Amino acid sequence: MFFSRKSDGRAAGAGDVEKDGSHEQQQQGQNKHTNGLASLLTVEDGVVYKPEAAEHTRWYQRLLDAGVEENGIKPVPAEKRTNTQYNNLFTVFFTGLLCILPLPTGMLATTVFQLSLRDASLTILFFSAFCTVAPAFMGCGGYKTGLRQMIQARYSWGLYIVTILLVLNAATVTGFSIVAAIVSGQTIAAINPGNVSVTVGIVIVILASFVLSLLGYRALHIWERWQWIPNLVVITITVGVGGKQLVNQQEVPAATASQILSYAGLIAGYFITFGGTVSDFSIYHDPRAPLWKVFTYLYLGIFTPSVPLLILGAAMGGAVPVVPGWAEAYELYGTGGVMAAMLEPVGGFGKFVLALLALSVIGNIGVSMYPVALNLQMLLPVFTKVPRFIFTLAVTALMIPLSITASRAWEESLENFLAVIGYWAGFFDAVLIEEIVVFRRLNWDSYDHSIWNVGRKLPSGIAALVASLLSLGLVIPSISEVWFVGPFAKTTGDIGFELAFFEVQT
Repeated sequence: MFFSRKSDGRAAGAGDVEKDGSHEQQQQGQNKHTNGLASLLTVEDGVVYKPEAAEHTRWYQRLLDAGVEENGIKPVPAEKRTNTQYNNLFTVFFTGLLCILPLPTGMLATTVFQLSLRDASLTILFFSAFCTVAPAFMGCGGYKTGLRQMIQARYSWGLYIVTILLVLNAATVTGFSIVAAIVSGQTIAAINPGNVSVTVGIVIVILASFVLSLLGYRALHIWERWQWIPNLVVITITVGVGGKQLVNQQEVPAATASQILSYAGLIAGYFITFGGTVSDFSIYHDPRAPLWKVFTYLYLGIFTPSVPLLILGAAMGGAVPVVPGWAEAYELYGTGGVMAAMLEPVGGFGKFVLALLALSVIGNIGVSMYPVALNLQMLLPVFTKVPRFIFTLAVTALMIPLSITASRAWEESLENFLAVIGYWAGFFDAVLIEEIVVFRRLNWDSYDHSIWNVGRKLPSGIAALVASLLSLGLVIPSISEVWFVGPFAKTTGDIGFELAFFEVQT
């Protein structure tokens, strides 16, 4: 099928105006610090971001003075996109992923899909290299357009239909945060078995991540610029102490195409879902940088930490049935239990390293909470002027009980989660890439800021929706899950992601 659409042809830039009608709607004589709820509920068509100190209540201004990001989802005009530290687009993802989050996904290759370490490593390497291209390219839209990732999606999916994608994207990113929180909680619990529960560990790391996400864009970039150093040190120590056991791998039959493709679908689910968030971290960068430069920073930031840790996870999973004590540790505390067993020879120092490993996910969860709060802010027009930190608080309150519940069957939860998210993310990425490459001919200025929240001027989104729904005709028969195995998947393995991505393009 061919994805078609029409859009307003006006280019952003000179035509963009900064509007501020909310102040005019306040009652006369009202103090500038006491505008109250009324100012939060008024959002003009095409309003773009500008500092509005005179519009804030005193308590909110104090939060801004403390470093909380003021802007939420409003477009950032070109004159306010001045950040030239493009390398922090590398560090924000490199640090966020240089943690223990990728390990359980890698372990699934050898514990669930029964791949050998060699086959798992090759699958991880080649599919990761391919699947990172889409989100890295989509992330370039942030600094080129000044639009958050899911605001860009409105120019393909429309103001109303995109709500479906907002919910899916928020659920996906929250799911990754839950996985990170569970692994961290397991690791904290493994420090002193029987004294600290996984639940307590989960609550600790989520609350710590909340503080980082609350501060917003600038704080996230600063934190991610440096946290990779202790993360790398403790991961290296763990491998150095327990790595000698990783050569002991379980013997498994030669991999089939079905096994490899099914696990590759999980790898796709891990990587392509970044397509819904990457632009959120580049909207303040100067748009004059060459596209290849920003693409390279984003690509390497996602790819370079993930692949070694996914392979390390696969090696840990292959050793679990063979190394004495590891199977019991894995049963009790999952990935955290295996890392505790690896560090056992160094005694108390190993417990200190475990604590740092558990905290390594703070940057990852903080980076994840940030776009989820933005997605929630996009759900209803009146949410645009509700402070972003309110949604960050809501995400935190939701994540804690969900993480505790999922931790009771964490391996099954992770496998099902990674498998399902790849399907929707496949056609979502395909639609946005086709939008900018085919229809806009890489003309990023054609994203008109003046219509970003004007439903009657944005596309209806029907074309994108129909193209995606029609692709399900091939995706559904190609799904291979515990709860459903399609007729195609019985022969090929799970190729639902591949068909979701390419069918929308054709």
